[in-house]
This record gives sequence, structure tokens and C-alpha cells, in this order.
Amino acid sequence: MNRNFWADKYPEGVPAEITSESYTSILDVLDEACREFHDKPAFSNLGCTLTYGEIGKLSDQFAAWLQNATDLQPGDRIAVQLPNLLQFPIVTFGALKAGLIVVNTNPLYTECEMEHQFKDSGAKALVVLANMAHLAEAVLPKTSIKHVIVTEVGDMLNPIKRFIVNGVVKHVQKMVPAFNLPTAVPFNEVMSKGARWKVERHQADKNDTAVLQYTGGTTGIAKGAELTHGNIISNMEQIYAMVQKDIATGGELIVAPLPLYHIYSFTVHCMVALKTGMHNLLITNPRDLKSFVKDLKKYPYTMMVGLNTLFNGLMNNPDFQHLDFRRLKMTLSGGMALQMNTARRWKDMTGCDINEGYGMTEASPVVTLNPLIDNRLGTIGIPLSSTQLKIINDEWDELPLGEAGELCIKGPQVMKGYWQRPEETAKTLSNDGWLSTGDIATIDESGYVRIVDRKKDMISVSGFNVYPNELEDVLARHPDVVQCAAIGVPCSKTGERIKIFVVADNATLTPDDIRSHFRQYVTGYKVPKIIEFRDELPVSNIGKILRRQLRDEELAKLNEEPALTK
Repeated sequence: MNRNFWADKYPEGVPAEITSESYTSILDVLDEACREFHDKPAFSNLGCTLTYGEIGKLSDQFAAWLQNATDLQPGDRIAVQLPNLLQFPIVTFGALKAGLIVVNTNPLYTECEMEHQFKDSGAKALVVLANMAHLAEAVLPKTSIKHVIVTEVGDMLNPIKRFIVNGVVKHVQKMVPAFNLPTAVPFNEVMSKGARWKVERHQADKNDTAVLQYTGGTTGIAKGAELTHGNIISNMEQIYAMVQKDIATGGELIVAPLPLYHIYSFTVHCMVALKTGMHNLLITNPRDLKSFVKDLKKYPYTMMVGLNTLFNGLMNNPDFQHLDFRRLKMTLSGGMALQMNTARRWKDMTGCDINEGYGMTEASPVVTLNPLIDNRLGTIGIPLSSTQLKIINDEWDELPLGEAGELCIKGPQVMKGYWQRPEETAKTLSNDGWLSTGDIATIDESGYVRIVDRKKDMISVSGFNVYPNELEDVLARHPDVVQCAAIGVPCSKTGERIKIFVVADNATLTPDDIRSHFRQYVTGYKVPKIIEFRDELPVSNIGKILRRQLRDEELAKLNEEPALTK
């Protein structure tokens, strides 16, 4: 698609192109925030708040320890395996100040997943929450990691509260399995020693890799997307350009329930928030809805970032339904498809629209966003400034407006490539910079984009393409359905059959009820043949339903019972 096509599609005040010349590295953004918003709150968690000035000082201390107490050198990788705690921005910005590359690591990872990521990245250091240090103990001998810092949940709290919180987590809740890491250094010791030294801030270049963000991507095993300082700064500027008219500099409180180790949350809460002086309310465990809602009662929040399953969970919570939403003016959704019924319920309950966007880890990650002034439900909005899009077929021919094909993107936020995987990079990133997303999409005449589905998730029934997103959106309208997922299972007659997994809050709901509901909205071949009720569905660390896991489970069953495929 010609980039001029979108030139007149942006709302007034949103430029078609952005510039990121003001900053050379992520640390320039942090330095500016620490000067301009020095005494303003930056991050709050567990009742403790750090100002921007304090974040700057504490990250200096962490960086100084890395530079003076270890042999780590600029370009070395440090794995950061933390949930949403105040330690996260301190460690991440401190590591960048020392010139290290941050390897964001999911705290819920298994030993196998940790081993793969640590070995693949060549990490030499690890910051880990004590709750999963026992897993690190088993994995570390197989890796290049020599320096380990262990932190506990309450380490940033005042001494009395720290003692109580850490004691409860360890001895009452029994959430810290025993571990033996004799050379590991406690986080508070690192911070105390780091305060004695002066940091020599590393001068990074825009093309230097800042973060290795691991993703399954569009092909194969988890790979590390190399996101440069320039990539992440560009995405920050692109998002800012789209929302700047709707936010008050230094005056917003944004709720952060999605994990900061996820690049979407990192870019919004550790980058856009810095540029605009936002106050971030970090939610450590968003699945604990009781505590989550309790936090919301205490803070005058004005913005929230989430995804479909999280919004549904909150709206089904009686205490959430009685919160004061008068200050809430912006809700952003990403990470998985936003269902129409969820968006409408949220608007009715809170008075605030959900503005859906779209992104990929490989694009730092945001690609498109619905402008607040013209939010169109069912779409993922328009491309961010300086972003090009095109829709292609299997032969790489560009398709006209309105036709469905694979979405490809190009812009300054697109990754350098996959870490030490040139062949995988070549499969996903063309020589002239186009990133293949693996998502099926359409673009309409007004420039708005709709994601039809994942290319790999598409179901083929007797030659007809059926998209799980459409089926899930239809079923989400049923008042008794809490969660659902649609997949294709092999069938000798039709190629594939549609199977629906349903979590319901009505025990009397039957497969025939589900099929009757579908027949009101979709043609016959889209009505599911197989319906399975479950108590819960597998979800990722951010709450995204894992269709791939459901498919793998079904294929395993079919391999055991081949007659079921007939």
C-alpha cells in the first residue's frame, strides 16, 4: 500500500511521520523524565511509591554494582525474571546504564523454557525472584550465567513492612521453595554496595540492541527478537503521537496489570509513561482480582492497559462493578482479539471506550491503534505514524483494498532481526524491511485494519476458510459463556472439523444450545461439529487463550484414536 494512502487518514494533530532525533538511547528518555518529573510519582506497588528522581538514583546504584562488582561488559546479556514489582524498572534501567542487553524472562517459565532462553541468549547474569530461584538452581549449571541476584517480593518496602511481607510470602503462603545458590547476591545488598560507587553511564547508539524479547514469532521455536534502542524509542514516539492530545503531561495515573517483561507493557509503561510523566500502578498478580480491585479503589486512575480476558474477569467481579470510573478516560487493548461483547459491556459499565490496537514482538510491538476521536469497534485502527502496511497473497502479490491476505508491516519500530538466527530472520523479514506477521487481515477505504485471524489458526472446512476469531466473537455474545476457543481438528471427509471449547457459568448449557446460538449468526459450515465444556482453558502469562495447546492436545488424542478422524 502506498504510504501516501494514509497521509490524510490521521486525526488532526497526528503527524503522518515521526522523528526520534531527540534521543540517542532509551536512557536519554529516562534522563529527561528524571529532570522534568523529578518529584512526581513514577511507579507504585504494594503501597510504596517511587518518584522519577528516585528511579534515576536507584537504577544508578544497580548499574554501579554491575560495573564495579562484576566482570560484565557492555553487550553482555542479563536475564531479568521478575513480575511487576518496583525492582523491575530499577534493574532494567540500571542494566541499560551499564551497557547490558536485557533478556526479559517470564517468571512462570519452566526449567526447560528457562534453560532454552538462557542458553540461546548467552546470558551471563540473572536477576530472579526468590519464588522461582529453585528452578534457577537446577538450570544454571547448564548455562553461561555467573552472576545471580535474588530479590524478594517486599524488598523495596520500608524495613518493617519488608520483613512482614517477605515473611508472609515465604512462611505463611509457602510461595518460596527452598533453594541453594551460595554465590547469589541479595538484591538489597547489591543496592547498598552500589550506592558507594559512581556509575559510568554507557553511551549506547540507536542501532545497539537494548532488549532480547523472546517470542514464538511466525515460525518455530522461541527466538530472541533484537529490539534496538532506536526501535523502542521510535515506537514510543509513534504511540505518543497518536495519544498526546488526549493525555495531560505529568497528570495521568495508568494501571499496569500486564507484565512489564512483555514488550507491549514495557513500551507503554517504561517508555511512553516516561515521556509523559505518567504514574504507573503496578499490579503484581492481576489474577488475584480481589487484591487488584482493592488497589483500584485506592488510586485515582485515569488510564488502563489490558486485554480481553482481563476485562471480562474484572467486569464479572462484583466489587469492580461498584468502582468510581469517572476519571477513567482511556482503556487500551492488545495482545489478543478484543471481542465486541466485551467492548460494549466495558463501555456500558465504565463509560469509557476500549481502544484496540495491534502489535508484534518483532515490531517493539505496536503497529496500529484506534484513535480516541474515531474508535471503530471490530478494527485494530490505523497504522501508527511512519508505519507502512500491505496485504499479500501466498505469491507475495499485493492485494487490493478489502481483500483478505497476510498483513506485512514496515517501519522504524521493526526489529533488527532474530538473535543469531539469520535463516529465521530471512523467513520473517524481507531484504527491504517488510515484516511478515502471519496474520490474515483486510484494509478498508478509510485505512482501518481488521484482523481476520492467524494464518496458522485458519480452519479449512471442505475448502471454505473459517476464522476462529469470528466464531469466538459470536459465541462471546451468549450470556452464559465465560470463555471460549475455536480450533480445527483433522477430518477425512472435510479436511477439518470445527471444535469449540466452552467455559460456561450455567451448568445446564448443552451442545445443542451452543449450535442453536451459532445458527443465528453464521452459515451452516461454520457451525461447530464438536463442542467440549471445560472448567478452564489454557492461557498464556498475559491471559491469552492458547489455541495451539488445545490443538496439540486434540492431535495427541487423535493419534491414540485414529477412528475419531473419520
